[in-house]
Amino acid sequence: MEIILREHVDNLGRRGDIVKVADGYARNYLLPRKLALPVTEGNRKQVERERAKFDAKESDERKIAEAMAARLASAEVVIARKVGETEALYGSVTAGDIAEALAAQGFEIDRRKFQLADSIKRIGDVDVPVKLHRDVTATVKVKVVPEA
Repeated sequence: MEIILREHVDNLGRRGDIVKVADGYARNYLLPRKLALPVTEGNRKQVERERAKFDAKESDERKIAEAMAARLASAEVVIARKVGETEALYGSVTAGDIAEALAAQGFEIDRRKFQLADSIKRIGDVDVPVKLHRDVTATVKVKVVPEA
């Protein structure tokens, strides 16, 4: 089935793209969630009108994200945790912990935007990528230190 995407869908396409997908995927996932429309002439025109509004909004969001990325590049987060005799952490440092530490510094970032493959389980410096926008990713320096 051919559909027109109304939103960006990872691994499928961007807004306004005409893509061919399995019938079940379109009927059961994309169409009910209003992520796509069937290909008709009226729907093409509607998506073109939406695209003009979206492009203006998208450029504004991207500029804001780039400014935030520039500010985050200079930020460093220090998190203190209890450690054992072998320098192993009791527990771990998660994306939520990093988000809280950044909030204390004035950065409001959702914990789901941190791209940690696994929580931090050792003392030291770690660079954590933060996906601020679909095309903008910043890096935050996280320093895990032992509690005094």
